Amino acid sequence: MPIIDSLMSIRGIWISRISHRLARGEGIRESFQEQLEIFYDRLIQSVESGNPAWLEPVIREWVQAQTVTELEQSEVTFQPIIEQFLQATCSVARETLSAPDALELVEAVLPVYLHLIDYSSRLETTQHILHISAELDKAKQTLEHLDKSKSDFISIAAHELKTPLTLIEGYAAMLAEQVAVGEQAEIMLKGIDNGTRRLGEIVDDMIDVSLIDNDLLALNFQPVWINRLVDVIQNEQSETLRKRNLKLIIRPFPGSDEQIFADGERIYQALRNVVLNAIKYTPDGGEIVVDGRCLPGFLEIIVSDTGIGIDPEYHNLIFEKFGSLGRVALHSSGKTKFKGGGPGLGLAITRGIVEAHGGAIWVESEGYDEQRFPGATFHIILPLRKQPPNVKIARLFQTPTNANLDQDIFID
Repeated sequence: MPIIDSLMSIRGIWISRISHRLARGEGIRESFQEQLEIFYDRLIQSVESGNPAWLEPVIREWVQAQTVTELEQSEVTFQPIIEQFLQATCSVARETLSAPDALELVEAVLPVYLHLIDYSSRLETTQHILHISAELDKAKQTLEHLDKSKSDFISIAAHELKTPLTLIEGYAAMLAEQVAVGEQAEIMLKGIDNGTRRLGEIVDDMIDVSLIDNDLLALNFQPVWINRLVDVIQNEQSETLRKRNLKLIIRPFPGSDEQIFADGERIYQALRNVVLNAIKYTPDGGEIVVDGRCLPGFLEIIVSDTGIGIDPEYHNLIFEKFGSLGRVALHSSGKTKFKGGGPGLGLAITRGIVEAHGGAIWVESEGYDEQRFPGATFHIILPLRKQPPNVKIARLFQTPTNANLDQDIFID
């Protein structure tokens, strides 16, 4: 019997058997039976033409009809379903056809089914990848929205805190100047002053991190000498270094005494944050070294310490907002005490400042160890700008001769 005639002769039995085997409920079975009829007719066309692609639209429609729940739980895979189609074809052929006709039919449909198994597998993989990609996009959008909400909250909270903080500072200063107070009251007023100053630093950090998050950090490029900024930090922290028996060693390095153009106040803030971080995580009696080198077009500043170190898995985390490490409950409240507290904004601000200048910052450390103290080394790369990026500002720092030569450049 010709193969097509054989396929036609078992059509009804095959559809009925698959329908009862795979579908549950009369309503579902009736709908599914219509799809099976389309499938089987395409199967006949595929065998007759020798081209399995006749069945691809049917399989593609079935795969694309999977629900989100099915995709998430991987409840539907079409490979076992197609295998059942093949098994049913073989069993119905054996039951209703002669042995030679049944064998010939199976040999004819086998390549078609094998093609469908491979095709459905590739389609399902693509479908799952698209679904996962869509879910990742949704998650990314949610995280971006949450991050923006957090950034907005920080900005609003910082500005809301600024007003009452200014009032406290003002009234405390007026009280100290206008009212004759005893020794005990002076100690209390000094405590208020220390507290408001520390709170003011936190509020300023919150505002800075909000500016960085919203790409609003404005830089004022002026002549800067790195060695002078480091000397200011050393003098500022001299009392803390003395109390904790810490050594802050400043090593002159090429480029540190050269004039470059940067926002001096912001670079000072960034360097100070890194040095304070080294002080915070270096035990009493330890050592912090500021060194560096000149690279082609860049200046590298290196701050190393003999502190407790940082696990490699946290090397990126510490530059994120609120990226403080360790158990907060065990930290002291002092900002420069060993493992002192803090909101975890300093290094995030430092990265924002450095990257706004076109530079980079990273950390190297073997790991965390409070017995061996492997320490950490921070690297800061800054461009060696010999003039401000804004040409109109650059004109102010030109020599009179150069200014005359280049004057047409600055005509509006």
